[in-house]
Amino acid sequence: MRELLEPEGIDDETIETIISHGWGLCVDEPEPATPIAKSLFTVDELTGIVQAYGLMRPEGLDGMAVKSLKKKFKDKKFVTKCDREVIKKGFAMLGMEAADVMECVIKGMQEHKEELRF
Repeated sequence: MRELLEPEGIDDETIETIISHGWGLCVDEPEPATPIAKSLFTVDELTGIVQAYGLMRPEGLDGMAVKSLKKKFKDKKFVTKCDREVIKKGFAMLGMEAADVMECVIKGMQEHKEELRF
């Protein structure tokens, strides 16, 4: 990925942020170090779970509660391709509770629900 971004004149910090979402999965780079890189790593997989849950709810993202999202998160049969261990590693990396990160993701996705086609 770095080799694709460097020729475009993108600075190192931005490149490191962009590729942080694949750390340990498909990118052999150092562990994300900045708050934004850690956040991107954490929420990349989590947004997939939130989106899937929103698609199955009649009201979409509106009124989505952290408590109900946590239940879906614990259900290993729900969105099996989203790696919960990666998300948990991200929670730890951020030093935040799962519920707090989930709340941020829900709110952020609600604020952009038109762009996300909800």
